[in-house]
Amino acid sequence: MGTVALMIIAFLGYLIAYHTYGRFLARKIFQLRKDAQTPSRVHQDGIDFVPTRKGIIFGHHYTSIAGTGPIVGPAIGVIWGWLPALIWVFFGSIVMGAVHDFGAVVISMRNEGRSISECAAKYIGPRVRYIFFLIIFLLLVIIIAIFGVVIAAIFDMFPQSVFPVWMEIPIAVALGWAIYNRKWNVTIGTALAVTLMYVTVVLGHFIPLEMPDLIAGSEASGSESANVIMPATGLWVIILLLYAFAASSLPVTTLLQPRDYINAWQLFIAMGLIVLGILGTAASGKLELAAPALNTAAAGAPPLVPFLFITIACGAISGFHALVASGTTSKQVANETDAQFVGYGSMMMEAVLATLVIIAVAAGIGLAYTTADGTVLKGIAAWDHHYSSWVASQGLGSKITAVVVGSANMIEAFHIPRHLGIIIMGVFIASFAGTTLDSATRIQRYVITELTSHARMPFATNRYMATALAVLTAAALAFATGADGKGALTLWPMFGAGNQLLAALGLLVLSNYLRTKGGYKYLVSAIPCLFMLTITIWAALVNERNFIAGALDASTAGGASLWLLAVINGAVILLAGWMIVEGVVSLVRLGNTPQLEGATG
Repeated sequence: MGTVALMIIAFLGYLIAYHTYGRFLARKIFQLRKDAQTPSRVHQDGIDFVPTRKGIIFGHHYTSIAGTGPIVGPAIGVIWGWLPALIWVFFGSIVMGAVHDFGAVVISMRNEGRSISECAAKYIGPRVRYIFFLIIFLLLVIIIAIFGVVIAAIFDMFPQSVFPVWMEIPIAVALGWAIYNRKWNVTIGTALAVTLMYVTVVLGHFIPLEMPDLIAGSEASGSESANVIMPATGLWVIILLLYAFAASSLPVTTLLQPRDYINAWQLFIAMGLIVLGILGTAASGKLELAAPALNTAAAGAPPLVPFLFITIACGAISGFHALVASGTTSKQVANETDAQFVGYGSMMMEAVLATLVIIAVAAGIGLAYTTADGTVLKGIAAWDHHYSSWVASQGLGSKITAVVVGSANMIEAFHIPRHLGIIIMGVFIASFAGTTLDSATRIQRYVITELTSHARMPFATNRYMATALAVLTAAALAFATGADGKGALTLWPMFGAGNQLLAALGLLVLSNYLRTKGGYKYLVSAIPCLFMLTITIWAALVNERNFIAGALDASTAGGASLWLLAVINGAVILLAGWMIVEGVVSLVRLGNTPQLEGATG
């Protein structure tokens, strides 16, 4: 099947799903009401609780859940072939991911904007609150630390992206001030902000910025006496964590919301360029699928089942989405009926992005791929070279390069110079990583505030103290293995299964919530929950076996790191098992009990 046909069928499927299954969930399952009181209005404080137009909150939610997840996941998962990757993204997003995200927004809104952890305590049991808190806290520490490394790596690979990415901050602050303080027309403000943003992208080509290593000794970096105190990646991680502290402490309307909003428009434009590029290259007869439809013999790759389902998370279903939905988003949705557009709609748009990424790495990379020695490969040879083995496709640079090169190749067909296309895609990926970084930090602040509030530690509930704890714990992990700030990479191998396990637990909470409504409504989340629990615990157990085996093997490097992975991964499995038992018992016990919502609806 041709790439254009694949793209059109998938896009039509997402559109139909939104207007059929999404509407069914909104009207029949969640029974959204226009007259329902929302937390953003009841608890409006101008800092976290702010009633927001659905277009703007859509932009915030979408860019926060997307980040680089639907980019790097499919860029790895396609190693098993484009067909299983596309099938999982298509069906997973429609019947699992969108249900999970939509449900998390609704549950939180109907419980005063509380986190999914608090909702778990209410609908399953109070002990579950602390289990959920521990799992979420650990995953968020990893996310905050790892996204600092991701952005640092992008800045290192594409120094032309540094200037435009940082210039988004004053542009976003100015947009927020103009709309909220000067009452500017949103359309005009958006057009000006996005135009300025793309002007900085062009300027970035002429003023690439590279972070030097921090050196002690001789001022001449080439001198034998020079000593690197901190590599450039470590310096970037510190700067980015300081930025995350500021962005997550400020009122959402000052930076977080307007930046996410203009980043959403940046994404829409980038996606539009990729679509036009696909159409243009296909019309010229140059675009063919270089990747195989199915590839079960990739060198060194783990089995397709269960690992495809934890490798491709964002784009199909991701536990992190529930943290955003019940963290920042539910506190800004102005009308309950907006939840379908924000929750279900955002997941469909993320699936659109993941589909384009699959096409970029399965077909776009075959248009032209330059190897390290300068050789230009095309077609199947290009794909085979980049995806020669599991190890080759796993590196952070490899993931990003596949998407950037493939997309830039296709954009070039629309008469955009390849070097400019590379900058556009580099800025786009770095910007999205930034939105995830500051949203994750803000959500971690909420988690710490709720946890310390229950533990009667009022000094830590202050937003500055809670944010500082969020940033400092991430910094501790980032620099645990050295000054390069890459410590989070130690725990990254367990993140995929942990994130998907969190998605399964989110669906378990949603199932318990829907069980209180009577009838069989809970099946829309219980069936996906069963699938996700099975597949992710399976993957987590396989990982646990591999971690322990690697740690016991004297010839394996990094034995201490593998033991750490085994201990933490094993603890997460045990905690999740405990929560599953409590959740299932509660699900059976609840039956047709009365509605549990409070005054908020």
